[in-house]
Amino acid sequence: MKNLRVLSVCAAALLLGVLAASVGAQQAVTFPSGDSTGQGLLYLPKGAGPHPALIVIHEWWGLNDWIKQEAAGYAGKGYVALAVDLYRGQVATTPELAHELSRGLPQDQGVRDLTSALTWLKTRKDVDPRRIGAVGWCMGGGFAIQLAVAAPTLKAVAVNYGALPTDKDALERIHAQVLGNFGRQDRGITPDSVHAFAAAMQSLGKPVDAKIYPDAGHAFENPNNTGGYRPADAADALARVDRFFAQTLHP
Repeated sequence: MKNLRVLSVCAAALLLGVLAASVGAQQAVTFPSGDSTGQGLLYLPKGAGPHPALIVIHEWWGLNDWIKQEAAGYAGKGYVALAVDLYRGQVATTPELAHELSRGLPQDQGVRDLTSALTWLKTRKDVDPRRIGAVGWCMGGGFAIQLAVAAPTLKAVAVNYGALPTDKDALERIHAQVLGNFGRQDRGITPDSVHAFAAAMQSLGKPVDAKIYPDAGHAFENPNNTGGYRPADAADALARVDRFFAQTLHP
């Protein structure tokens, strides 16, 4: 089993390298964020553009190789992909450190970094400012929907098992199209919370496409989630996100 995991990690690293070579290597970037400086990794698609863009938001682990692989994959599909580093250089390898880092990240700082990243993307000549979306997983999924609340110009947001707001005032500020993927066995982001969010959005006339996978738990899309990764559900969720962004952002 250990050897299989090593092979899986090596294969993921090889895929990341192939994607980076095909669309241009990752670029470390910084951007103003209030009185501080936000940072991330930028992945560019082929061609001069202007292209649609995606803000890619990591889990509580930080900006690790899996998130880099996802961002590079979106660049390969025609998006300018900016993977924002909310931890500003720190990456967790244990649940204890991930918990510490996530608890130590003030929500207002995280949202400010993301809105600043959105503003920065809009200034780029290779980005169409009318076609910018966000995608996140776990903690990043929660921040993705918070970005939609804070930035009404965001066009589309994909939430993968992230915490969801239900406050009417917050939901009224969301103008992005919303898609969500969740697990029925998730003890944190429960089906009841997903249903409450969807009902609240629909009561405001805001469409939501939320799917709950019956046998999946939290982080079911992450191949590094030993015991919880569900390949078939993950593939379906990824396909849903791909179709969603193709329809809303038109790469």
